Amino acid sequence: MGSERRERMRALGARLRGLRTEAGLTGAVLAHRAGVGQPTVSKVETGRMVPSLDVLDRLSRALGLDESTAHEVRDLLAAVVDAADSDGAERTTPVAGTTVDEEVRSARLVRSFQCVVLPAMLQTAEYARHVFESAPNSTPEAVGRAVAARVERQSVLYEPGRESVFVLTEAALRTWPGTPALMLAQFDRLLAVESLSTVRLGVIPWRRPVPVLPRHGFTLCDRQAVVVETFAGERLSVDSAEVAAYEETFRRFEQAAVFGDEVRELLLQVMKEFRDLGDTITP
Repeated sequence: MGSERRERMRALGARLRGLRTEAGLTGAVLAHRAGVGQPTVSKVETGRMVPSLDVLDRLSRALGLDESTAHEVRDLLAAVVDAADSDGAERTTPVAGTTVDEEVRSARLVRSFQCVVLPAMLQTAEYARHVFESAPNSTPEAVGRAVAARVERQSVLYEPGRESVFVLTEAALRTWPGTPALMLAQFDRLLAVESLSTVRLGVIPWRRPVPVLPRHGFTLCDRQAVVVETFAGERLSVDSAEVAAYEETFRRFEQAAVFGDEVRELLLQVMKEFRDLGDTITP
């Protein structure tokens, strides 16, 4: 990383830290108001992380910045990006697929629907690696960091006071990367997570019609934001009407899904099919 870029990152962080101090807020309170993780605030303020424009805007709103000051910190962020372009340094923009991880980290209620790829918080490291490697403009270094961060963030599933509801189509269970052995490990992970008191895992079996034709996956974080996932990346929305529309769509998918004993029976059946498939593949 170039020295000019480091200095600009520090300048952005110092300005945000000063604004937080002026507002009389702790880092934890600012993180809560902005809906981001406290480590994010700490890393941005110390110049160790470049925030996305969305995260910067959320911090600005949480700080109650006027238009002039909000524009000032946006300019500081633009200066960091310009320095990256001029010195040839690698951008710190996350690999596609990491926005949902950050949002989930700060939410107490998470509801995720997936029709092709398994939910981010349920993926094994090897499954996640295939997901990140398929993202546009990925690099081995960025993929490695993204996989490590995703696995670390999955610890939130075990925290008391959180609730996570995942609804998948059966197609998501049968759309697989890598090898049958990778999927057998992935199914072990799904069965272990399904048993947690903080998690509800549902699947819409192929024998049931879907209430809405799914076009993409999405994740609701509390009742305040939705991360909409596309092939090229992710889009975060905090628009109340859009969030409400996705909440209603999730409710309909949830009603069509099976849970508990039925979902465990389905997982074990598909797992057996992957085991049989593995036996037929010659190394």
